[in-house]
This record gives sequence, structure tokens and C-alpha cells, in this order.
Amino acid sequence: MYVLIAGGGKVGSNLARTLIRDGHEVTLIEQRDARYAVLETEFEHQVHKGDATELHVLERAGIKRPPDIVVAVTGDDEDNVIISQLARDHYGAGMVIARVNDPRNQPYFDLLGITPTVSATAAIMALIEHEVPEHGMIHLLELRKENLEIVEITVGEKAACTGRPIKSVPFPAGSRVISVVRNGKAEVPHEGMELEPGDSVLAILEPGQEDELRRMLVRE
Repeated sequence: MYVLIAGGGKVGSNLARTLIRDGHEVTLIEQRDARYAVLETEFEHQVHKGDATELHVLERAGIKRPPDIVVAVTGDDEDNVIISQLARDHYGAGMVIARVNDPRNQPYFDLLGITPTVSATAAIMALIEHEVPEHGMIHLLELRKENLEIVEITVGEKAACTGRPIKSVPFPAGSRVISVVRNGKAEVPHEGMELEPGDSVLAILEPGQEDELRRMLVRE
């Protein structure tokens, strides 16, 4: 597999190192002089100096082949958007993965259809939410292409759904309960199954329906 990585910081260099160790072909692009000098000592001809938002730099690095995967992990979200768009739309890269440094910029990546994206901040927040029950709802997975997400939510003591069969609970339109974890055991729910306080419910739904689901499963 041929992977082109734009951005030779810690993320990009560690990724390149791991891929090379696993036997993949890698080209790394870095524009900072001092950082490039460090990378060249280790990666030699596999690292190219230049701005990966410029066509001649990308082409010199071999993007015309095209790569199986292009990874845009610079420290600038605007650059990552440009690199991703060029790789996908201009050069037909098989897959593009982009880093989102500031979670507030995620909507711009979504609007342009740049997916999948990776955000360290979002990943850490997901871990924090998993460990802090007060959050009530944990976002497990976002399926941006399908405009869906999978969440985990714990049924409250006095929730409106308590003691009611799943088929009679007015969940948000288009949502679906895919699993119920009770006493540490996961079950595939059936229509007659009644929800109990403390149940962990895994549901798939459209973004924006979280509050409606929370009202039904958590709030009184």
C-alpha cells in the first residue's frame, strides 16, 4: 500500500514510521526547514520538503500515481482541507484521512464531504464522557456520510420509558435501539422488552435528535 502523508509533526512522523515498519510504501511532506532536516536524517528520500497545498509539491511527492491513502495531518486545518480536496477531487486518491486540530472547524470538513476525520480533542472528550456518568449520553461513533451517529445512554430512575415495552416508547423518528446492556450483559432488544433503570441503551439516530432521546430515557 502506498500512503502519502502531508505534515511531518509528531503525528505524521509516527504514522510514517509505523507504516514503514509494517512494510508499506510511504512518502512524507514537511515544509518547515528545521523539522525537514530532522526527518531527512531518518527517512532520507521518503521525505519531501515543501508546502503540500501546492500542486507541484504534491506531484513531486508522487500523488499522480495516485496513493492508496492520503493523510493530511498538518497543524493547520485550512491546509488539511485544501490537501484533502486536491487529493480526492483532482488526483483521485483512493482514500483521504484528515486531521481536525480545532473541533470548531469540524463543520467545514463535513460541509465539504471530507471524511473520515480525526480529532484528538474529540477523542479525549469521548473518553471523558465515558468515565463521567453525569454527561448522560456518550457519543460512540459518527457516520457522517450516512448522517447518523451511535450513542450510549443510561436509563434514568424516573425516566418516562421505564417499565414500557420498547415498541411503545416514542423514540425520535428514524432512530433505532440496537442493543441494551443490563447487568453487564448485552442483549438485542425485541419489541416486548421493557426498559429498566440502569439499562445502557445503544441507539442509532440522526444528529440533532439527542435531546429528544435524552428526554425519553433520562429525564423525568
